[in-house]
Amino acid sequence: MNTEMYQTPMEVAVYQLHNFNISFFSSLLGGDVVSVKLDNSASGASVVAIDNKIEQAMDLVKNHLMYAVREEVEILKEQIRELVEKNSQLERENTLLKTLASPEQLEKFQSRLSPEEPAPETPEAPEAPGGSAV
Repeated sequence: MNTEMYQTPMEVAVYQLHNFNISFFSSLLGGDVVSVKLDNSASGASVVAIDNKIEQAMDLVKNHLMYAVREEVEILKEQIRELVEKNSQLERENTLLKTLASPEQLEKFQSRLSPEEPAPETPEAPEAPGGSAV
């Protein structure tokens, strides 16, 4: 099996499910490779036993996939939290810089923007005594 191209356990498990075979399920159950011979002489009990083994293996794969998905979801949630925090920090920094910039600096900055981009609105900051915006 060529799993080098898959990055996460979930991708490997999905690949294995798509390409499953008896030896894969047998290895999940911890047994040796099972050879299955289905002929007219097979008893009903052996067919039931095989069905039970397949059902156990599928349950095991399902549990593994659910675990892998939950793990991936937690990683993505953490990344989203970090990005939201970073975005908030950058927005605060941007607001502060706009407040501290002189009207001439803001005008110069807006003139550098390409025509496709809309110019950001400049907040009217009341000037403190002494001519400073802070």
